[in-house]
Amino acid sequence: MEKRRDVFQAIADPTRRGIIDLLSRQSLNLNSIAEHFDSSRPTISEHIKILHECGLVFITQKGRERFCEAKLEGLNEVTGWIENARKYWTETLDSMEQYLNSIQTKNNDHVSTKRKQTGSKRK
Repeated sequence: MEKRRDVFQAIADPTRRGIIDLLSRQSLNLNSIAEHFDSSRPTISEHIKILHECGLVFITQKGRERFCEAKLEGLNEVTGWIENARKYWTETLDSMEQYLNSIQTKNNDHVSTKRKQTGSKRK
């Protein structure tokens, strides 16, 4: 099935994140999933449809029941984005910390030099 929706869109909804969490532990049919939420079964079916279209849920038909299971590898796109953002912000904050430390060192050196000059003038 062609992905029509964005994974980020899918995980933006707290109910869909809850469904992914629930299915990451076990395969469940639609009724069992719906029992865990305060939403109607048609609403849960719509959430499942979105998750399926994003490749985050795999649905199998067993008799009259449809069973869902999480496909967590579908979250690799999110994981990659988070890692890139984390790397960027870590490098940015480390650079800022180094800059602030260099300013503080210069200020401390300047204050020490002034104290030495002021102390020698008093003698």
